[in-house]
Amino acid sequence: MKITDLKCAVIGQHPVVRIVTDQGISGYGQIESSKPYLKPQVLFYKDRILGSDPTDVERVMLKIRRLGSFKPWGSAVSAIEMALWDLAGKAAGLPVYKLLGGKVRDRVRVYNGGVRFPMEGHSPEAHAEAMRRMKAAKEGFTIIKQGVAYHSAMPRQVPNFSYGELHTGQRPANRGPLTEQGLKHVIACVEAMKGALGDEVGLALDCGPGWMVSDAIRLAKAVEPLNVMWLEDLLTGDYVPYVSADLYREVTRATSTPIHTGEQIYLRQNFQDLIEKHAVRIIGPDPADIGGIAELKWVAEYADLHGILMAPHGVLDGIIGLAALVQVSATLPQNYIAFEYPVARPEWWYDIMDGLPDPIVKAGFIEVWDRPGLGVTFNEQAAKKRLADEDRGFFD
Repeated sequence: MKITDLKCAVIGQHPVVRIVTDQGISGYGQIESSKPYLKPQVLFYKDRILGSDPTDVERVMLKIRRLGSFKPWGSAVSAIEMALWDLAGKAAGLPVYKLLGGKVRDRVRVYNGGVRFPMEGHSPEAHAEAMRRMKAAKEGFTIIKQGVAYHSAMPRQVPNFSYGELHTGQRPANRGPLTEQGLKHVIACVEAMKGALGDEVGLALDCGPGWMVSDAIRLAKAVEPLNVMWLEDLLTGDYVPYVSADLYREVTRATSTPIHTGEQIYLRQNFQDLIEKHAVRIIGPDPADIGGIAELKWVAEYADLHGILMAPHGVLDGIIGLAALVQVSATLPQNYIAFEYPVARPEWWYDIMDGLPDPIVKAGFIEVWDRPGLGVTFNEQAAKKRLADEDRGFFD
C-alpha cells in the first residue's frame, strides 16, 4: 500500500486531514477548531510522505516529526499521525487500540471541559450555579473543569484583580502578580464551586498560564482542604512555547494540591524535564498537539514509571479527535485519570459523522468501540454540503 495524496479541508472551523492510498482506503485526522489557519501547514508535509506505506506509521512519522513544534505548530503533524493510525487500522480490519498493544479498560472516563452553561457574572455564587448545572448534565460527569484567574474573564471583570498590565484580544497573554483581593476572589470561587459539587464530583481548575510562583503556591496551599483534582497551567501552558519545569517543581514541592500542565507541549522529549524532575503530579498532553496518539502513549508510560498521573487535554479536538482519545486512552496504564471530552461545534458535526454511540457519554464514561481504525467515518453525502468551494474535491 502506498500514499498517493494528502488532502486537507476546513470543515466548520476544523482542518481535516485525509490520507489517500492506491488501494482505495483513506485515513482521517482532525485539528482543533481553534486553528482553521493550519491547512497550508498540513499540505507542507505532502511531498515528504507521498509513496510511503501508511501502515508503517513510525517510518512515516520519522520523515515529518522533526518539522513540527509547540502548539499550534505541531497540530498538522499530529493530525497526519491520527490519519495514519486510522488507515492502518482499516487496512488490518482492527480498531486502533489493538495496534497500540490492546486495551486495558473497556470504558474510558472523561471529564467535562466543554459542556458549558451561561454564567451571570464572575461572583462565587455564579460559579456555584454553573457547577450545579454541570453536575446535573445528562452526561453524568464525575470530574468537571472550570477556568479561573488568567484562564477566564476574571482579570478583566474583577476590579483590582492583578498588579500586571492587562491585554485584550483573542488570546491575551496576561501574566502578573495578583492583588490580595484578586487571590481571595479566586479562592472564594473555588470554595463555592466545591460547595456545590460536594465530594461526589471532582473539581479541576484551569488557572492560566500567567501566575507568578509565589501566588501559585499561595493558591495551591489555600485550596488543600478542598481536595481539588488539580491546578492546571498555572505558570506556562496554552500557546506558551516552553515548559519551565524548574518553576513548576517549586510549586509542586510546596503543596499537596496536584499541579498539572502539558497541553501545549510537542513530543516526548519536551516532557522529559517535567517527568524526570517530578515537576508536576499530573500531565495533560493533547493528541492533537503532542504529535499524535502513539506519542501520547509513550509519554503516559514514561510518566507512569515516575508516579505521575495522566489526564489528557482535548476539549476542541472534534469528533475524530474524540475517537482518537477513546482509542489511545483504552490502552494507557493505570496512571490514567480521564480525558477532556470534546464537544462538537457546530452541532451539525454529529450529522456528518457516523459511528458514535448514542448517547456518547454514560455516567461519565465512554464505552470503547471495536470498529476498524478510529471507528468513526464521514457520511460523505452530508459532509459534502459543508465543504467550502475550494475543498469540493476533498472526498473524490
